[in-house]
Amino acid sequence: MHIPDGILPLAVCGAGYATTATLTWYSLRQIQRRPDPHAMVPRAALLTAVFFVASWIHIPLPPISVHLILNGLLGVILGWYAMPAILVGLFFQAVMFQHGGITTLGVNATLMGLPALLAYGLFQLRFVLHLTGRFATGAVAFVAGALGLGLAVLLFYGVLVATIPANLDVATEQAALTLIALAHIPVVIIEGILTTLVVLFLLRVKPELLTDNAPVGATALLSEQG
Repeated sequence: MHIPDGILPLAVCGAGYATTATLTWYSLRQIQRRPDPHAMVPRAALLTAVFFVASWIHIPLPPISVHLILNGLLGVILGWYAMPAILVGLFFQAVMFQHGGITTLGVNATLMGLPALLAYGLFQLRFVLHLTGRFATGAVAFVAGALGLGLAVLLFYGVLVATIPANLDVATEQAALTLIALAHIPVVIIEGILTTLVVLFLLRVKPELLTDNAPVGATALLSEQG
């Protein structure tokens, strides 16, 4: 689902870099407000590696194949660290394996990073709604994990449809893009399930990993529910 070089107009690529720069700047600003901004760096590095490798896990869905993204999972576990983690992972994918592109790095980072941050926000919303039991936490984790990829696919589809060159058959291109988007529906479900399994496992063995980015008092609340 990475957009390669040479597909998008330079103006769109520039807008992608501007959006990614803004999201990354804001995320780093939020990270710097933490009592210990460096405490989660090892975890972020580990999940950056997971994100980097996940794109090579292909699922054949003839006539195409799709792959895992796991941006929703990164958002749930890393919070604001997810945006720089995704940006770094995409950069190395583009440089080392030409998976994506350098000119489209900003667009790709926005397509995957913004949904990750929204997944994080949704997962933290459970404290406001008092949905902190195991079942409720698992349900919210599923929605957040699925939202990460689902929204990324919709953004991917929207950007490419809006920038189809006039010299191409627009109807044919739209049909192909629609097929690609629909093919990701099973992967959206899979990523929701994976996020749920990871969250429930952490909730049982190390619940503090789910409250590092949570509102004040959430650690005690989760410990009671665990």
